[in-house]
Amino acid sequence: MAKDTASVKLIVVEDEILLANDIANRLRDCNYVIAGIADTADKAMKLLAQNPDVDMILIDIVLKGEHDGIELARMINHRYDLPFLFLTSHADNYLIERAKSVKPYAYLLKPFNDRQVSIAIELALKNFSNNSPEEDMLGKREFSSNENQVLQIKDSLFLKKNHYFERVPLQEILFLEADSNYCSVHTKSERFMYSVGLNKIEAQLPVDRFLRTHRSYVVNINSVKGFSGNMLFVGEKKVPVSKAHKQVVFKLFRTI
Repeated sequence: MAKDTASVKLIVVEDEILLANDIANRLRDCNYVIAGIADTADKAMKLLAQNPDVDMILIDIVLKGEHDGIELARMINHRYDLPFLFLTSHADNYLIERAKSVKPYAYLLKPFNDRQVSIAIELALKNFSNNSPEEDMLGKREFSSNENQVLQIKDSLFLKKNHYFERVPLQEILFLEADSNYCSVHTKSERFMYSVGLNKIEAQLPVDRFLRTHRSYVVNINSVKGFSGNMLFVGEKKVPVSKAHKQVVFKLFRTI
């Protein structure tokens, strides 16, 4: 069976080629896919046009050429709905205020290590998912191992696994299952387990596509193959429907 997840795809915009390659290699080591490296804003826009499935862009604020990284970010905001984070070794007030004006979702202050790269990407995805640009350009951020593990962006969930995110299209998710303080996301070929409650992940899902059937189950409506008694057939599994949810659930399926 084909794997239904995809590594998060990134573009790196950095005009120092050695640093650009170093960043790209760090990201590959973290299971991210590099769609390309650009050293100018114009080349970055061409890469974006060639890679419509890119998930995020890392942009150096200071770039050679007609447009710097801030102007590039402005163009991205105008043409694309994508998260981006700024790379910078400059921290003067004028540059910070200009950078804030384009509403970046995170920043990464040079020099940085692998952990800081992961944190910045995680923060950018989280802020983009919450429609909340980063305001504190100089603040330090850390995350606990249980934080920000499930994010909904566009038509996918970004599920954290082994310290990196994988992108899972909503249509590939079968159901969610709660077990005490843990929750499992079952896809067509894999299971992701988290130490968070079902309610927290359910809140990330579109209500027109996912339905609570039981205190311990949330089902992708489009993945239901049929039903018998108080059980729904979802993929190769049977999911229970509780008395409290029975009327809503079966009314929906009998009217499809």
